[in-house]
Amino acid sequence: MAEPAKKMAQQTEDRLENLAETVRKKFDKVTEGTYRDRVIAGRFAENADHNGERSRAETERKQD
Repeated sequence: MAEPAKKMAQQTEDRLENLAETVRKKFDKVTEGTYRDRVIAGRFAENADHNGERSRAETERKQD
């Protein structure tokens, strides 16, 4: 690959990395980081498990 093409490819890659970082920061600012934090902490999975336990408990009570 010619030198000018390599330089252009590197500049494009750098600009895309900067753009991705900007988008991440803006997303975190809009969501206040809560969505990402919940995913990392596994809170969505916990809520699903608790809902399942509640459903089971309600079903068991209805059967009695």
